Amino acid sequence: MSALALEEPAERVRRGWTVALSLANGAIWVGWYGPLQILLAQQSERFAPGTGLSKESLLAWVTGVGAVVSLAANPLFGALSDRTVSRYGRRTPWIVAGAVGGALSLLLLGVAEAVWVLFLGWCLVQLTLNAAFAAVTAAVPDRVPRLQRGAVGGWLGAAQILGVVGGTGLATLAGGTGAGYAACAVFTLVGVAPYVLRHPDLRLAAADRPAWSWRAFAAGFWLSPRAHPDFAWAWLTRFLINLGNALVLLYLFYYLRDQLHYPDPESGVLILTAVNGVTLLATVVVGGVWSDRVGRRKPFVLWSGVLIAVATGVLSGWQTWSGALVAAAVLGVGFGVFTSVDFALMTDVLPAALDRGKDLGVINIANSLPQVAAPVLAAPLVGQLGGYRVLYLVSAAIGLAGALLVHRIKGVD
Repeated sequence: MSALALEEPAERVRRGWTVALSLANGAIWVGWYGPLQILLAQQSERFAPGTGLSKESLLAWVTGVGAVVSLAANPLFGALSDRTVSRYGRRTPWIVAGAVGGALSLLLLGVAEAVWVLFLGWCLVQLTLNAAFAAVTAAVPDRVPRLQRGAVGGWLGAAQILGVVGGTGLATLAGGTGAGYAACAVFTLVGVAPYVLRHPDLRLAAADRPAWSWRAFAAGFWLSPRAHPDFAWAWLTRFLINLGNALVLLYLFYYLRDQLHYPDPESGVLILTAVNGVTLLATVVVGGVWSDRVGRRKPFVLWSGVLIAVATGVLSGWQTWSGALVAAAVLGVGFGVFTSVDFALMTDVLPAALDRGKDLGVINIANSLPQVAAPVLAAPLVGQLGGYRVLYLVSAAIGLAGALLVHRIKGVD
């Protein structure tokens, strides 16, 4: 197994491995999205009167600061896992440490009685769960051959949306903020167990680990767009489409309550998340398998991005509960295809086998950086520049720009 760690995988992975890895991935997303969709919004509303900030601004600050932590944590832990020599492999120790740390951090958030604890708890959640997430995603290029990555990416995407729905459901139905955090913490731990216990990781030989140097380690996080243009364009495509999605999700709870005057916004968020999840699940695996079979990635990313932009425009132009349901369904179709195929595309443009975890961590910045940028853009758009109608128009334009840029990637069909 040591010899295989740095080789390009050729043997197809079995269904049990894919299911276990997908469950671990979904469990991490439960730990993120139970707080993001419901619990942090409730706590921000409770703490805001004593801070001099609106609930929207406080939520934006909490999620934004946490996202800054995520920006550094994902590539850092990916790079550390690349260089980990242990009897349990490169990735498994970080999955275990990240899941345990994430569960404890969620429990801390559940007992938060001050704003500083809210900030600290969410930063710790981002730090620890990103350690686990970096290791989980790096396992794919470690073990999965190229023409199976669309399918595996589809199952990971399905687990991701089930994690979002599951986290939202646990947060809504658990019966209180503390109970919601506890439920998410338990699920995160239980969900990673099958992969950790049943599927041994590939081990890195001590002789294959590069000599340690702080300068070389730090310099490795910079990947020159000139030297690796496909990697750079793929990163920018993912960043822009995820930024558009982050703008949609950030104030969804407040949009339902304050703009649509939906009588039960908590249940409304859960319903929209479930509708989105159903249509995403209907396309995420199919899109990935289809992409594998035809051997192409870019057309799938392009047209899924266009569909996402159209659905986001619906939220701007049709501001009713019915419009929100339609938008959630269409967004699910677009993101289903995008989630699986874009993940496969990303693994196809990785520069080196030794740095898969670090390079995927750099790519995952395109997931977390939008969480920093979205509050900066969304708060003034909603508060001073036209409200939710302008917010969702801007979101659609950003996502469409990302979809069009996929044409700049030359090394992938």
